[in-house]
Amino acid sequence: MDILKVAIVGGGTAGWLAANHLGLVGVDNKQLSITLIESPDIPTVGVGEGTVPAIRQSLKKFGISEAEFITRCDATFKQSIKFVNWLDKDSHGDNNFYHHLFDMPPVMGKELTQKWLANKYRAYAENVSPQHAVCEAYKAPKNISDVEYSGSLGYAYHLNAAKFADLLAENAKTRFGVNHLKANVEQVILGNEGEIKSLVTDSHGCLDFDFYIDCSGFASLLIDKALKVPFNNKAEQLFVDKAVVVQVPTLADEKIPPFTISTAHQAGWIWDIALSTRRGVGFVYSSQYMDDETAVKKLDTYLNGQLSAHQFRTIPMTVGYRARSWEKNCVALGLAQGFLEPLEATSILLTDFAAGFLASRFPRSTQQLTSMSSRFNQVMEYAWERVVDFIKLHYCLSDRTDSQFWIDNRDPATMSDELKQRLALWQKFVPNREDFFSKFEVFDLENYLYVLYGMHFSTQETTEMNAELTELENYQKRLIQVTKQLVDNLPEQRPLLEKIKMYGLQTV
Repeated sequence: MDILKVAIVGGGTAGWLAANHLGLVGVDNKQLSITLIESPDIPTVGVGEGTVPAIRQSLKKFGISEAEFITRCDATFKQSIKFVNWLDKDSHGDNNFYHHLFDMPPVMGKELTQKWLANKYRAYAENVSPQHAVCEAYKAPKNISDVEYSGSLGYAYHLNAAKFADLLAENAKTRFGVNHLKANVEQVILGNEGEIKSLVTDSHGCLDFDFYIDCSGFASLLIDKALKVPFNNKAEQLFVDKAVVVQVPTLADEKIPPFTISTAHQAGWIWDIALSTRRGVGFVYSSQYMDDETAVKKLDTYLNGQLSAHQFRTIPMTVGYRARSWEKNCVALGLAQGFLEPLEATSILLTDFAAGFLASRFPRSTQQLTSMSSRFNQVMEYAWERVVDFIKLHYCLSDRTDSQFWIDNRDPATMSDELKQRLALWQKFVPNREDFFSKFEVFDLENYLYVLYGMHFSTQETTEMNAELTELENYQKRLIQVTKQLVDNLPEQRPLLEKIKMYGLQTV
């Protein structure tokens, strides 16, 4: 049977990202009909307000103007995650920090890393990229004269998640003809072989489709409640399971950091994301090591005693992912597929990755479901497991001893075999491209380099160099010159954003 009618259950960022990715498929398949069913009673969770650079490619593919996106979603540029106090204060100083930059180390990255290991005379990121200095100078990654979705340095965005979902919805409906129904799904009817046959809604009756995408968030109406796909809980590896979240207004002339601030505390960490008019702040912690009352008090301290002046809420987090993201004629995306703490903006990243991968291999008939679902599940399991490893890396490398939370995170029993093998290898050799053999590693070599050596991971020094020493020295001299030019010539965030809203950006 041909697959011609697709239902996406749930809106928000996940649902409308899926609608746009599938809408692109529908451009070449005029028979494909896509309907997004969104509950009018369930608000957007709105936690994921950080992205990674890959989102630029998706927005460009969808045909969304970067200037419009920035204006409508209160977006700011994000060039890095600045990790503060993830190392012991006595050994590395109070407010010690490192940058996980979005600008990739150069072709001489290995040689620069080897030279840095020999003396470590400054921060690793500062040694390989001009973006470290640009971030510390609070400069943007581009100028008003740069074309859309390009700049002098790699970047992503901070954004208002609710406004982002609205923009994606408008684009999917107007550009790709996605149907939009406001309704609550009251019942899921299964067919003779356990597949989803139809949905019973409160305002549109019984609706039949050929294929279903579950974007219903933590409720997981289809993949969990109807199809009973089990959940792979990762609490034994990643301990944090709660977050206290709040939004704090900012002053109109306040400088906007071009990075997410991630500040570690005794039992977790705090995210601090600056938009043009407010900051989104979340105190992430493990209830096994800290009670709710203490968490609220510590967030209040972080906000200089101002927490009571704002509305805040506590969000429970079940960390893990579905054993099978694709079951029968249903694929789960977004929070319905899984959730990890938002340390590296993993929520939108994995949703965008999975939706794009599904769209690139979308089944044309039910005869293709078995083989395609098997491949999809294999890829997604690998992707999720490697993301778990990357998040765990931040904890197990820390030398903090001020609480049992950090000590327990270094226990090898809480790490995957793959992560333990990689760390053992990297004690002897600088990581290289061949260590990341799959293209489905959503965090790759460069990401690991910034975190490993930002946290002072020890790799055996080597004198072997693939590049001539003079060539390396010349490159470093050019790096110093480029850094100064960028710091001097790039604008600060707020003035640039105001110009973009007024004049727009050049299109290609």
